Amino acid sequence: MQKLVLIRHGESVWNKENRFTGWADVDLSDEGLEQARRAGRLLAKHGYTFDEGFTSVLKRSIKTMHFVLEELEHLWIPVHKSWRLNERFYGALQGLNKAETVAQYGEEQVHKWRRDPHEHPPAITEQDDRFPGHYLRYSDLTYRELPLTENLSETMTRALPFWHEHIVPAIRENKKVIICAHGNSLRALVQYIENLSDEEVTKLDIPTATPWVYELDDRLNSIRHYYLE
Repeated sequence: MQKLVLIRHGESVWNKENRFTGWADVDLSDEGLEQARRAGRLLAKHGYTFDEGFTSVLKRSIKTMHFVLEELEHLWIPVHKSWRLNERFYGALQGLNKAETVAQYGEEQVHKWRRDPHEHPPAITEQDDRFPGHYLRYSDLTYRELPLTENLSETMTRALPFWHEHIVPAIRENKKVIICAHGNSLRALVQYIENLSDEEVTKLDIPTATPWVYELDDRLNSIRHYYLE
């Protein structure tokens, strides 16, 4: 039996402002920073140690991992960063206030954009400042990998290769693994691990900076999962 720990990043500045974030590289709020430290202290309290970590390339995820590992005195372990663990790309919604978006488009439509695995938010264009192709960190991505909008199924499609090629081998080497990512990239991994239906995954909420432990069998099927308290 192997344990895998998943953590959604702490509260970001845009979480606090109730804005769609996506790939915007916003920082942790003061509360988010403290949430990350509390998560680290909680893991330490329960005796967790880690050999390897994985995050997205967005600083709210990277910093959460840093503060968690600092509390564990584990800053020395290797941490691998990949755009494949980024939050879902919310297209033209990115940066908009969620309440104002509901007022403009209606609650039903916004709910579909947020939770329907096959619903695309409105797309941006390549000329938009939010287009990832403008940023150095994504210079290695192919044209087809640079999103203009993205649904949850597409988030899963780009996250799973990283799961199979990097995370699974680490687990199979009996390394203790921690993943710090985002609500939707973690939701995509959980849908795969638990073989959830589209309907089930739309109801899945992942709180910020709360260690979520998976116990996995030899085939990496879920035995059980729980939040640390």
